[in-house]
Amino acid sequence: MTVHKQFLVRAAARNNAEWCAVMSRSHGLAGAFEPQVWAAPARTPLFYPDAVTLVPGADPAALAARIDTSAPGASVKDSFADLDLTGAGFRVLFEAQWIHRPASAPDTKPDLAWNVAGDPDTLHAWALAWDNGNGNPDLFRPELLDDPATFVLAGRSADGRVVAGAVASHSDQVVGISNVFALDGGPDAAWPVVLEAVHWLFPALPVVGYDHGEHLAAAVCHGFEPVGPLRIWLHG
Repeated sequence: MTVHKQFLVRAAARNNAEWCAVMSRSHGLAGAFEPQVWAAPARTPLFYPDAVTLVPGADPAALAARIDTSAPGASVKDSFADLDLTGAGFRVLFEAQWIHRPASAPDTKPDLAWNVAGDPDTLHAWALAWDNGNGNPDLFRPELLDDPATFVLAGRSADGRVVAGAVASHSDQVVGISNVFALDGGPDAAWPVVLEAVHWLFPALPVVGYDHGEHLAAAVCHGFEPVGPLRIWLHG
């Protein structure tokens, strides 16, 4: 891995850990940043890890001791895919790639208008579209609106409905994108409006995130490149 890619992976991992911390705080749970890892002492919100490594070579035993492995569903985001957590009772849930896109306008002009969710009603409309009937729209709580680094991007159809979107997490060196969705067309349909919004909000910042499978392929089609592996470990 080149020095530049090493920098990008570290920046992406830190940015993602900051977003996980924001999401956890919105549910009343305070995690802690330490030199090797961000970790929460109790189970984090659905789909969010209990720990995120910030540097290569984190101590597996110390990491496992910082989270509640007695609660079902405990997980770790192994940001550098270099840990072996099997001895602590974890198994690999999936592997993915950190992705990076230089700061630039989208290659494809978006078909949708967009705005940043700025009130609970707009956030709820966004969450309902993101959830698409799966029963978890309350995962995104109004407390997210109080975080100055979090931007919930809503792509809107001509009749004003939220039909696509993502979350942008701003940090000093990068802007991280997560929760990319579109009701029709999947991430390939969402990326043009998401990248338009990010370019307008943060024109000088590169964009990072992580993906795998078809979602990774869609991101690559919109100007991202994979820069390094990560691994999600699930306890039990």
